[in-house]
Amino acid sequence: MDTKGRVSIPASFRRVLEAADPNWQPGDAPELVIVYGDRRRNFLECYTMEAIEEVDAKIDALPRGSMSRKMLQRMFHGQSFPTTVDETGRLVLPAKLRNKIDLENEAFFIAAGDTFQIWKPDTYEREELAKSEEWLDDLPEDFDPLELLDGDGDA
Repeated sequence: MDTKGRVSIPASFRRVLEAADPNWQPGDAPELVIVYGDRRRNFLECYTMEAIEEVDAKIDALPRGSMSRKMLQRMFHGQSFPTTVDETGRLVLPAKLRNKIDLENEAFFIAAGDTFQIWKPDTYEREELAKSEEWLDDLPEDFDPLELLDGDGDA
């Protein structure tokens, strides 16, 4: 990350953003929405336009006035930042978002289908890798995570 808060988005992620932006044309900057969430969220989650529209449709389907709908609207509408990728494939992260996750020099990206997350590398290692290790510790030594792909794994 440079001093202006710009981070380079991996090219494969940019292709996903372009493909999932119904308004994108070659030469345009693809749009996305960064959801930063509440104080418990230690990462930024970047949604493609199609993914955020899917989330919005599910929120809209909840009963008006319900606490679930209100909370999800606050999280996905009030705690988010619509933006675009610049012409050099970078994303400008405002100071508010950088400060939220204590992002300084380096960012760690992790893809999750039609979203991706941006983490401070140390935070990711401390929190997420620890969860993975804890999950694996509860499984038999001969467990192969690929079993989960067959739908037979119950882990």
